[in-house]
Amino acid sequence: MLNIALPKGRLGDQVYKMLSSIGYECAAIYEDNRKLVFESPENGVRYLLVKPSDVAIYVEHGAADVGIVGKDILLDSRPDVYELLDLNIGKCRLAVAGPNDYIEDRDNVLRVATKFANVAKDYYSSINREIEIIKLNGSIELAPILGLSDVIVDIVESGKTLKENNLKVLTTIVPVSARFIANRSSYLFKSEAIQKMMAGLQEVLSRDADSQS
Repeated sequence: MLNIALPKGRLGDQVYKMLSSIGYECAAIYEDNRKLVFESPENGVRYLLVKPSDVAIYVEHGAADVGIVGKDILLDSRPDVYELLDLNIGKCRLAVAGPNDYIEDRDNVLRVATKFANVAKDYYSSINREIEIIKLNGSIELAPILGLSDVIVDIVESGKTLKENNLKVLTTIVPVSARFIANRSSYLFKSEAIQKMMAGLQEVLSRDADSQS
């Protein structure tokens, strides 16, 4: 069976619908319980429900053969996996944001609050800007409000949270969407099964694109 690391939440629900539509359904996944592993031997899959930020770890270390993870996590954690397909869902962007009245002081080190430390370092290195990273894991928007940082680097979807906290996007670093990834060894030894699943997902994407055109 293929072990699939499925992110908990809305993204995982979207991906499961895609997979079930191409023959990888697992009825038990809708049972009202606290199980985290769901098997469908007849369809050759085992779903592992994991925290979105942990998907790449499960895949990299072989606990899962394939998984679905946001590009933001791949850019920041840099796991040793194969990135096979852009699923064109879970779209958002990694961006620099700051107070509505923010004016940058180029003479001082820029204080950047973020949970995406590597993304922030890479971006500011590319524009030769000296920064101090303030690593946070939640409520990033609070940092500039309380004077902990000058700006933040974070995921932006609608921008509503920023607006409600008197913040705005200053620069978009990179667009983000969900990616289909595979463990390197699994891709070698379960190549046929993974390729078949990927081909099915590509068909779904093509179908969706045709319906929107």
